Amino acid sequence: MVFRDIIREPKVKVGRAGCDSSVMVGLQNCVILHPTVNLEQDLGPFQKDLHVRAYIYNNHSENVGIGLFERESLYSDYEPMDTGDNRDGQASEDSLVPGLHDDAAIDILAWSCRSEYPNFARLNKKFKALIESGCLYNVRRQLGVIEHWIYLACILMPWEAFDPASQRWMRLPRMPCDECFTYADKESLAVGTQLLVFGRELLGFAVWMYSLLTHDWSRCPPMNLPRCLFGSSSLGEIAIVAGGSDKNGCIMRSAELYNSELGTWVTLPDMNLPRKLCSGFFMDGKFYVIGGMSTQTDCLSCGEEYNIETRTWRRIENMYPLPIAGHPAMRSPPLVAVVNNQLYSADQATNEVKSYNKINNSWSVVKRLPVRADSSNGWGLAFKACGSSLLVIGGHRGPQGEVIVLHTWDPQDRSMDRAEWNVLAVKERAGAFVANCAVMGC
Repeated sequence: MVFRDIIREPKVKVGRAGCDSSVMVGLQNCVILHPTVNLEQDLGPFQKDLHVRAYIYNNHSENVGIGLFERESLYSDYEPMDTGDNRDGQASEDSLVPGLHDDAAIDILAWSCRSEYPNFARLNKKFKALIESGCLYNVRRQLGVIEHWIYLACILMPWEAFDPASQRWMRLPRMPCDECFTYADKESLAVGTQLLVFGRELLGFAVWMYSLLTHDWSRCPPMNLPRCLFGSSSLGEIAIVAGGSDKNGCIMRSAELYNSELGTWVTLPDMNLPRKLCSGFFMDGKFYVIGGMSTQTDCLSCGEEYNIETRTWRRIENMYPLPIAGHPAMRSPPLVAVVNNQLYSADQATNEVKSYNKINNSWSVVKRLPVRADSSNGWGLAFKACGSSLLVIGGHRGPQGEVIVLHTWDPQDRSMDRAEWNVLAVKERAGAFVANCAVMGC
């Protein structure tokens, strides 16, 4: 019996600690002869699929790099579920997959596309508990398995998730917020396995959280000092928000760190200057804030760098030059993205993508944007990092009406025409204005 192309696994870069090289992993084209398990037994399709994956895992593990499945390092911070495994090393009938050790089943699930996880969760209570525990995402993180999904809300479309690998759009459940939050301006941030949406309800600022584990919305604990118009970014399971305006419109210099695993906010030292309408990003393990306004009329060209280890802020003069034209209060916050620790910006006035030189603190033009940003001062346009590519999402008006187009460009891909953007997807009946966008990598 021959099984071809049974599994769909994400292609990811995997590197060993202490090594400079990396290997591409993908088992889409494996050919499996004479599997050791009986696929004719009374198992569901996903359970059968797991057995096939187990065969690949046991017989082709050399394809994924030496030491990748070393149990001691992989599960150093992971305590398996009590699924009935016998402690003498034999798999019990109460295992996740009968006849297969739970450790192996978890490894296989970790390498599977996460778009399949809802199907696995429907198999039985054990699978459901495993998926909702978040353990698989911890294992994926240790293995270096990352899939980037795009979460998007447009003027005519509620929140949807887009999986670039499967080219599939998935509508999120309706957010149980009040009407004020629904129609007010919002800000969004993806951190860990959570999507945070910040806005204002009738009783004040609120934060709603969508969990990838439970596929549902719930209230996120509020910040110690609630705010809007802040700069923010995430790094793994943590996120930092800085600056912004409080409920009275006062511009803030305070900052907070959110831990998505603990669900807690921790107050950080204040920035050197207050600022609102700013942007934040992580680069080289440090958090930065650039742009924004220190008063209702004064713009900031300096940036600030926060060192997580020393808990100190460093001011960087002229990190983000002031635009020549346009009233500062009318422009969107700086459109910035970091790919492979390289900072890029989308200029709202010139429709150009620029690259930041860390050495001489300067910017240079690298290419044109695939959409116009100057017509709306940068509002309604998303500029994000999506894995190793830059992502630009904007509206187009054509013969068929308004559509949202997702464009990507890999700065490291020298084989492509540097002037060419790849059209990743087109979303119809969404309007031409991107209200919120976040990229979740896990």
